[in-house]
Amino acid sequence: MKMLSDFVLKLLTRSPMARWSPIPVRLIVGYGFMQHGYAKLSRGPGMFAAILQGMGVPAPHFLAWLTVLTELLGGLAVLLGAFVTIASVPMTAVLLVAMFKVHLPYGFSSIKLVAVTATGAKFGPVGYEIILLYIVCIAALVIGGSGPFAIDGLVRKRFEDANKYQQLCLRQEMEATIPREVGHDYLPFGAQWM
Repeated sequence: MKMLSDFVLKLLTRSPMARWSPIPVRLIVGYGFMQHGYAKLSRGPGMFAAILQGMGVPAPHFLAWLTVLTELLGGLAVLLGAFVTIASVPMTAVLLVAMFKVHLPYGFSSIKLVAVTATGAKFGPVGYEIILLYIVCIAALVIGGSGPFAIDGLVRKRFEDANKYQQLCLRQEMEATIPREVGHDYLPFGAQWM
């Protein structure tokens, strides 16, 4: 009966599929960033630098290239689940600059239907809603982890294995230094349980 109640409690408190939830977040955030970076790169960073200069951003050419590289490399890092915590810092900085310099005056909503014509719907400028969604997704990956099939998981496992090996070596070294003829009464506290 206890086993059944533990199983039901586990199902109610956390879905068995919850460990997989970071994967779609990584895919959409990584792809989205890479797509924006590729769009800037394909039009030429000089074109993006001119936009930045028009907005009064200092060092527009340098920041244009830095933004493109952040979007491409940061997006790839998130897509692969590699060093997400480190990559999240410049990615969030790019998002915050975009939010305060471009999207904030247009309000929250990302969808502003201006008109419906024979050629289709016409939309107005995009608000900061999507920027906040990207920031929240990045924060969720940093806080909750990159999930399965992530390079971060492989790196963490390697460090854990190295730490276990180091602890095992230390334990063997301690056991080798304890004289065998000495009884447990003379061992340091806790050494007999190592």
